[in-house]
Formats: sequence, C-alpha cells, structure tokens
Amino acid sequence: MLTSQDIEFFVALSQSKSLAATARKLNVTPPSVSQRLQALEQKLKVKLVERGSRAISLTLEGNVLFEEGLAVLKQIELLESKVAEKNQAISGKIRVVAPVGYGTEKVSPLVAEFHKIHPLTHIELILSDTPNWTQVDPPDVVIYIGQLKDSSLNRIVLEKNQRFLLASPNYLKNAAPINTPQDLLNHECLVIRENDDDVTLWKLTNKKSGETTSVRISPSLMSNVGPVIKNWAVNGYGIMQRSEWNVLNEMKDNRLQVVLPEYTFPSADIVALVSSTRDKRPAKINAFVDYLKQHLSNNSTD
Repeated sequence: MLTSQDIEFFVALSQSKSLAATARKLNVTPPSVSQRLQALEQKLKVKLVERGSRAISLTLEGNVLFEEGLAVLKQIELLESKVAEKNQAISGKIRVVAPVGYGTEKVSPLVAEFHKIHPLTHIELILSDTPNWTQVDPPDVVIYIGQLKDSSLNRIVLEKNQRFLLASPNYLKNAAPINTPQDLLNHECLVIRENDDDVTLWKLTNKKSGETTSVRISPSLMSNVGPVIKNWAVNGYGIMQRSEWNVLNEMKDNRLQVVLPEYTFPSADIVALVSSTRDKRPAKINAFVDYLKQHLSNNSTD
C-alpha cells in the first residue's frame, strides 16, 4: 500500500532535477534515493521516472503520482492544521515568494515579526525579479505587484498602490516641456524590468476624458533592480514609472515630481496569491496572510 512517506519522497524527487539533487534535498546518499525509487516502482508495478545521464523526467504514470500525490499531501496538511487549531498553535513551514524591492523593504520585517509571534513556524522568503507561481514546486504565498496574468489563483489585496510617472526637478527644469504622452518620445526614459511585462509600452489614461494612450518608449537606461532606477531618476538622468509605495518619501521631499499628473497608469495593487479559498487553506497560511493585511493596509479584503 502506498504510504504518505512514499508520496513525500516522490514529490521531493519530482521537484528535483536529478537523483543527486534529490539526495541533497533529503540529506541522504544518491544510492539510497535510487534504491527507494526502485522499491516504489516495484510496489506500484510501473515505471515512474526516466533516468538520463544528467537529469530525470517523469513518465506519464510518474506525472499522475506527482500531481495527485501533491494534492494528497496538501489535504493531509490541511487536516493536521484543522486538528491543531484546537490548540490554537500556528506551526509548520511557510514558503513565500516576493519581489526583490518590496520583499526586502516591506515583507521581510513582517516575516521576522510573524515568526517571533509564532516561533513554531519555519518561514522561507524567496526574493525574485519575477515572483510567479510555479506548479512544480508551488510556494504557499506569492506577493505580486501589477496586472495579474493567472486568474486561477486566489487574489487577496494587501495594499492599494498606484503608479506614477516621475522625474527630478532638475531634469524637468532643463528638459523639453511634457504636455502629452507623445512628448515622452523626446525624453530620456528609465525602465525597470519586472514580472516579464512589456515594460517599454507605457499606457496612460486621461483622468477627464478616460481616453487611453499607449506610447512605445525607447529607454535610455534599464535595470532589473528598482533602487537603481530610482537613484537614476533622483539624480536627474530621466523619467521613470514607479509604484507609489516605493517613492512616497522622494515625492514628499520634492526629490521627484509627478510628470503628466492629469494621466493615470493601470492600478498596481500589492496582492497575495494563494491556491485555495480561505476555508481550504491551512491555519498557518490564513494567519500569515491576515498578519500581512493587518500591517500593510486596513482596507484590504479577502
């Protein structure tokens, strides 16, 4: 009979690139991984893995075991969580993926504080330029900013956020006037690459008329790191598009000024992406998301 330990082993193997990588993940020797896989295949009387010289790939039967097994493990975790709720103890592993800038500045302090309140938790915060959901090794929570591409995930707003077009007073003083979106084509534009978005196509909507104008800018400077772009803008190297949360201090200090204030960009709320509805999520995930909502915004809804 297939056991939960068998499923946990095969899921770990499926999420690894090789038997050696599986051994490192499980802190065992490669021969023991190979032997355990052989025993599992003999138990089920099917071939689960194609073994290559450098990598492994799942057979059709292996894919079924991985996908269904992953669902079974999540159900077991949810059951354990519901039973543990009687003790009101929040515990277990939580994997969180977040953008580098927002994750460093805003999420990481809350992760540490949440763990201090719930010391039985073990939280892994993964910072990425492209914080996306992956089906092979899915995280528990993805913090995302901007337009969501995958509508199958549950979206929980953590913090309202809008984007501005910004430049330093010094740049604007010495540059040509900017009265319409098309004028941007004659200016130095700064671009951050994130979320695999089409970052050189700026869409601006007139607040009064509601008319949207798309401008394909040619960036003079580009980076995948937000602080780099912001420093360039503050130092007068051009115009950038940035999120409100990231530039509030510079706007208050007048180090950055809004360009084309009569136009808006598409909303870029900060959201938590999870795979299931609240009643089907483990207590630890609900508690963690609730904590983020409480400390990031008082107006968020699940």
